[in-house]
This record gives sequence, structure tokens and C-alpha cells, in this order.
Amino acid sequence: MKQTYIEFRNRSGFGDIINNYFLFLKYNFKHYSMLYLRYNAVSIVLTIVAAYLLVTGFMGLASRDFRFGMGNNLDTESYFFAGAIILFLIVFITSLINYSFSSSYMAQYVNTGGNIESKSIWKQILKNIGAIIILIIVGVLMYIAYLIISLMLAMIPLLGFIAQYGISFTLSAIFGLTFMSMFSKNNGFSDAISEGFNFTFANFLKVIGFGLVIGILNLMITALILAIPGFIIGIYTYFSVESNADLIGSTFTTLVFTFGFAIFILSFIYTQALSQIAFGVLYYNLFELKHNTFLQEKINQIGINE
Repeated sequence: MKQTYIEFRNRSGFGDIINNYFLFLKYNFKHYSMLYLRYNAVSIVLTIVAAYLLVTGFMGLASRDFRFGMGNNLDTESYFFAGAIILFLIVFITSLINYSFSSSYMAQYVNTGGNIESKSIWKQILKNIGAIIILIIVGVLMYIAYLIISLMLAMIPLLGFIAQYGISFTLSAIFGLTFMSMFSKNNGFSDAISEGFNFTFANFLKVIGFGLVIGILNLMITALILAIPGFIIGIYTYFSVESNADLIGSTFTTLVFTFGFAIFILSFIYTQALSQIAFGVLYYNLFELKHNTFLQEKINQIGINE
């Protein structure tokens, strides 16, 4: 049975854009998630490994007694720092893959009327790999500049906090819309980032408001994902403390906290991918508002049919 297709290339209002995002998830959540898991299978496994190293190292540092069947002389600090480095690299690389994957998915969705093929997504990512690498480098430089500015703004009590979030939402919008420009119109890096900046600042309040609303909604999705494992870990920890069980030296405790921490990281990465889906919905709306191409095509088709 063919899934319901949601048309994004309309001159919609703010509420309609958000409604289209949730309609898209309603009809395509399962298909998108299945492809997402295929593209991120390796990173999921590596995230679990990194979580294990972090949790094991943290518990070892907390007790200064590594009692997991490997002796007491093992340097647990190496586990902790190795896990932190691996996790950072995994989150960074996976986030970039998800930016590309989600952008390509949305471009394929619109261009094919909802008939998406996994091979087409991968081919489009490879086709734009040069522009993606350049965007990664520029994105890292922009993020470093953001960190420096954030440190300066942190000295200002309230306005600094608001400005930090404003800059964060602005950078996320520029990055998200640039990726969409790259994949939807096959623009090179310079044209894509130019369009990303243009769409962001020409519709600044709309873009920032959209990012804020989607961020809150995706935070709620993350909370729902974490509710069950969080409840289980909370109950387990409570009864372990009540019964004076040895949490630090328990292998089972290590596994419980490892999977709990891994689920937290994976849910964060997944909602980041959903945020890029949302920016895909926003991109087509902003593009239509500026260029009016889809509406003009429909008007032309009416003239031809007549």
C-alpha cells in the first residue's frame, strides 16, 4: 500500500509547517527509522562499546578498585578517556552522516513523490561528498567561534544566556538549510551555504521560532524514549542502595548503566536526525516563498490541460 505523500512546497504558515512535519512522521516514521538503523548500525555498536568504556572507567575511578575480573592494577583512567574520545568521534561522525542521510531522504521524498530507495540516498551522499567535507570543515570553524563567543557571553547574566541560545539556533538553521540546499538542488558548497545564510536571515524570526519549537518537541520525544530505561535504572539503583548492594563492583550494574547511557546518547543522535527532517520541511517552504516555482508549475499545468 502506497504511503500518503505530504507536499511541502506550499506557501504555508508557521503552524502548517510544524503540522506538516508531524504528518510526515506519522506516515513515514517506520520507513525512515528502518533506513536510519541500516545506515547507523556500525555507529550504534561503537556507541555501546564507548559507553561501556566510559561507565567502566568511571566506576573504576570512583572506587579506585577495578574488580571486574581483570585485576586491581589496571589503569581505569585509560578506559575513561578512551571511551570519551571514541564517543566524541562517533557522535561527531554519526551526526554528519545523519545530516546527509536526512537531507538526502527529504530530497528523494519530494523529488519522487514519496517513493524513496536506499540506493538513491547513498548515491546522492557520495555525489555530494566533496561539498560535505568542505561544509564539515567550515562547520567546525563556526562551532569553535561559537564556543569562544559563548564564553564571552557567559559573563552577562541573562541576556548572555538568551544570546547563546539565539546563536545556537541560528547556526543550526544555517547548517540544516545548507545541507538541504546541497541535496535538494545539487548546489555546490558556495551556492548551498549562500542559500542557507539567505534563508535564515531573510526569515530570521520564523526560522529561530521554528528551531525553538522543534527543539522542544524533539526534547519531548527524547524524554519519551528515555522514560522506560530511565525508570528501570532508577528503580534498580534505589533498591540496590536500600539493600546496601555493591554498585561499584557489580558486573550487572556496569551493564545496566552502560546500556542506559548508550540509549541516552543514541536517542540524542536520533532526535538530531529528526531535527534535520524538520529543517527539510522548512527549507521547501522557504524556497517556495522566495521562488514560487511549484505554484507556477501547477498554474502552467492547468493552462496546458485546458
